[in-house]
Amino acid sequence: MNVLGNLIWLICGGFFAAIGYFIMGFVFCVTIIGIPFGVQCFKIGFLELMPFGKKVVATNSSGGCLSLLFNIIWIFTGGLYAALIHLVFALILFITIIGIPFGRQHLKLVELTLAPFGKAIVDA
Repeated sequence: MNVLGNLIWLICGGFFAAIGYFIMGFVFCVTIIGIPFGVQCFKIGFLELMPFGKKVVATNSSGGCLSLLFNIIWIFTGGLYAALIHLVFALILFITIIGIPFGRQHLKLVELTLAPFGKAIVDA
């Protein structure tokens, strides 16, 4: 069932969203200071490609105050916008019964795009 969900997700826009995250990841990685943010864009992009069968968990080695500082910078430089976009899509998809599984995936992406530092993606 995860394969079918991922296939429908890719066809209905997941592929293009992942490409956007990958492009931004490359842009961030151009500078040394932006590399941690680029890595997070790649992490979100890979989850955007195949969200079904994956879950977001907090890591034990979260990085402490540096992770918190990077999450704050992330929120102010577009993370809040990305999270709100995923939240709006989730609410729209929850209107129909067929859209509920896809809305749940957007909620998973809200959690990751709001504060990606200190989080990992694992198989569900």
